[in-house]
Amino acid sequence: MLLKSKIFSFCVGLNILMILSVFALYGYWEYSARNETKSVLTEKAVSFFSPKSQIKKSVIEPITLIATGDILLGRAVNYRTVTKNNFDWPFENIKDILKAGDVTFINLEGPLIKNCVLTQIGMRFCGDIRNAEGLVNAGVDVVNLANNHAGDYGTKGIRETIELLNSKGIKTIGTGKAEIIKVKGQKLAFLGYNHISGHLSAGIAWADEEAIVEDIKTARKIADIIIVAFHWGTEYVTQPTVKQKELAHLAIDSGADLIIGNHPHWTQPVEKYKGKTIIYALGNVVMDQMWSLKTRQGEIAKFVFKDKKLIEMELIPVLIEDYGQPRLM
Repeated sequence: MLLKSKIFSFCVGLNILMILSVFALYGYWEYSARNETKSVLTEKAVSFFSPKSQIKKSVIEPITLIATGDILLGRAVNYRTVTKNNFDWPFENIKDILKAGDVTFINLEGPLIKNCVLTQIGMRFCGDIRNAEGLVNAGVDVVNLANNHAGDYGTKGIRETIELLNSKGIKTIGTGKAEIIKVKGQKLAFLGYNHISGHLSAGIAWADEEAIVEDIKTARKIADIIIVAFHWGTEYVTQPTVKQKELAHLAIDSGADLIIGNHPHWTQPVEKYKGKTIIYALGNVVMDQMWSLKTRQGEIAKFVFKDKKLIEMELIPVLIEDYGQPRLM
């Protein structure tokens, strides 16, 4: 009996000891958790009120530039947009790509003017002013006018086109000065030059070497990235001329970051020169030259810049149908 009593007392004491141990462990855990939370909150408070937190690090976001081959909104293309009463028609199959750019840049062959006569033939180009709405809806931001058809309706046609596009929020280049566009905290400068002899339209910048050097150096003082467009070369050939190469190299030597060429109506190669990219010709993108496969083919170029450098490039091929409507190949 005495033995049983001692065993019972021992068991009771052991249970009490275990219960007390559990309470002690729980108290220690809760104390530690509270202190840890307090420590985290203290660190956050110190971080929040720390002078270092007041210094915001500037994050440089990538900038996407979209550029196209030649775009004609005159002749047979204009005939279709007007008769269809659909000025988005040329861009319906490619507008998503064009709109994907932070900046979308095109070369426009021919002025957009009032009372443009409908025709599907001829070498004097003009487009109905309502075609400007198509450019807006396609996301176009900058238009180069330095080409051999900008002056088809004289200085009046050039001036009317500039005023029309500017009223729609579209910048124009190729008239002798850089256009600066601020994107994501960076400044992009666009310059355009015509080098097709016999087409010296008043108000359109000719590819004079001294002017190119001076213009780029001036732009370099204020711009982070400089894009130069040239209208140059020989039609319907796949290789650039010696003069194209000379002008491209001169522009890069003067401080340009990217060269985009047009006019040959066929695509031409890409060259890397001193770490910079030269596209000699992107071919046709909106054009009515349906008489050969090569004149129906063109490219949309996608460029990605980060920290003032070109880090990515893609050439997207298109095929033109029905005298002016490109589709992805």
